Amino acid sequence: MNLQHLRQIVLGAPLDPLNPKSRQHIVLLAFLAWVGLGADGLSSACYGPEEAFLALGEHAHLGLYLALATALTVFIISIAYNQVIELFPSGGGGYKVATSLIGSHAGLVSGAALIVDYVLTIAISAASGMDALFSLLPPGAATVKLAMEFGLVTLLIFLNMRGMKESIQVLLPIFLAFFITHFLLISYGIAFQGEGLPGVVPDTFRETAELTREHGWIFVAALFLRAYSLGGGTYTGLEAVSNNVQMLAEPRVKTGKLTMFYMALSLSFTAGGIILLYLLWGAKPVAGQTLNAVTFTAIIQSLEWESPFANQAALWIALASEGGLLFVAANTGFLGGPAVLANMAADSWMPNQFRHLSNRLVTQNGILMMGVAALGILLWSSGKVALLVVLYSINVFLTFSLSLLGLCIYWWRRRGDARWRQRLLLSAVGLSVTGSILVVTVVEKFAEGGWVTMVITGVVIACCLAIKSHYDATRAQLRKADKLFGDQFYGSVTNPPPLDPAKPTAVFMVGSSRGGAMHALLWVQRLWPDHYKNFIFLSAREVDAQSFGGAEALAALRQHSKSDMHYYVNFCHSHGLAAKYELAFGTDTADEMTKLSLKARDGFPNCVFFTSKLVFERENWFIRQLHNQTALAMQSRLHLQGMQMVILPMKV
Repeated sequence: MNLQHLRQIVLGAPLDPLNPKSRQHIVLLAFLAWVGLGADGLSSACYGPEEAFLALGEHAHLGLYLALATALTVFIISIAYNQVIELFPSGGGGYKVATSLIGSHAGLVSGAALIVDYVLTIAISAASGMDALFSLLPPGAATVKLAMEFGLVTLLIFLNMRGMKESIQVLLPIFLAFFITHFLLISYGIAFQGEGLPGVVPDTFRETAELTREHGWIFVAALFLRAYSLGGGTYTGLEAVSNNVQMLAEPRVKTGKLTMFYMALSLSFTAGGIILLYLLWGAKPVAGQTLNAVTFTAIIQSLEWESPFANQAALWIALASEGGLLFVAANTGFLGGPAVLANMAADSWMPNQFRHLSNRLVTQNGILMMGVAALGILLWSSGKVALLVVLYSINVFLTFSLSLLGLCIYWWRRRGDARWRQRLLLSAVGLSVTGSILVVTVVEKFAEGGWVTMVITGVVIACCLAIKSHYDATRAQLRKADKLFGDQFYGSVTNPPPLDPAKPTAVFMVGSSRGGAMHALLWVQRLWPDHYKNFIFLSAREVDAQSFGGAEALAALRQHSKSDMHYYVNFCHSHGLAAKYELAFGTDTADEMTKLSLKARDGFPNCVFFTSKLVFERENWFIRQLHNQTALAMQSRLHLQGMQMVILPMKV
């Protein structure tokens, strides 16, 4: 068994990006999208409500207001983000909203925040999930918790390398187990306290009035706003659908809105219900246990089953499903993070490699980067959820606020639209909510770790600016080359000479730069005048994350590629040179180009291969990471096949 066969067994058989069935294989229906993308939001109910309720301290009666405000906020944010789904059906979420509606640098900030956010999604979900599971174990077991978190992240990397639908289907039973158990626990927990429930509202009003008389409205409002803001982790994940609309089944907008509705309904019920349970059951912190574990233990014990084993088993199922859902939520980072990286790479903020698809049609480089970064964060933080929540919430609400600010600007500029008033009002309300949470979280938690996420995000932004600067300078030089070489005049192409396989043949491997191809052709004619009688042009165009966005993108890629190839052939014909071209599409250009090269060698035995390669005056490790090394890889492959290849340097 060779390595390639083993890889196929582990990761699955390759998929053809040009086959329409391949896209059907990877897109998500609303239900699967709710599982894969909504798990991030729903899982936040495992730690967000606890952070908010504990911030109330001795004034737990304010939890009633908190439960209502939490449920309402979920719907305000989700309805506002439905506009993002409508306006950007190709996905991109906060990054594209900020870029398109505010400006490229606002988009950069939003994109950098999203990347850090998705890394933290993986880290915090893994850490919080293990906290839930280890609540059931003796304290001494915590020594292996970090190692278990590392193992989980590694497993998720493997699952996502196989494909996003496969990873979601594997995790589906865990998601359903969480939703069913928590729906039953919340419903029963509230119903059990049904007799006292009617008195909760007047008691809350009375205690609030007493607190106001003692300390004043400002104190009460500040206390509530602080708790409400520190529970901001509850709303994380709501943007996941708008960030990944391109992954959804057609019609995308309808599927996206339906997924968002599922997410909002389930999260508002779960998060609001859990806060209400804390209030009704008088939940108090217990060392080594989450507040959910304390509350669920009390609810299950109230069932008064005869067998103690039954109580323990029910608690195990509830907390194990909670931990399991957090593992599913960690998977959201592997779905959304690579998509944001691909969108930013398309705009040259990130290396082009993040647009590449593997033969399983997933952004393999993005998956690996998100996983390695999450492992680094877990190692640095030792898996402490309290610290990770702070890092997480700041960037989430930075992205929320920029997106909603962009929507406010959008509707203000379209005041002639019949819907502008209500849409602007909705966006403004959402902005006031997310903006206030962002400000309070930064102020309250800056010294407790908030500064770390700001530094990390700043470093990402600085790296993106350096990458963009390099790509812009390179493109400027390539434009000069295209103008110099790529617009060569040619005359009539009637009666082109026939190809003669027995004569010397120059085979050119060309990419997307017309100037690069013409540079190689003209240098070959200058260095070996009248030697080569046949000119063959080979091009393997990459189907990446952008061109695989839909049938229209693939069609545009085909049309543009054929136009370039016709230009080269027509140029040769007009100068009395026999020429033809071969064109292929795939996710691995080196593999596709190798197949074309072997075909050319079989048809034209007396051939030599040529290509151009960019050469930089001050080339270093950083620059090499920003450009593929296809030319060198192809030279090595052809040399092993006994075929000759010449690389012509093209200085930029």
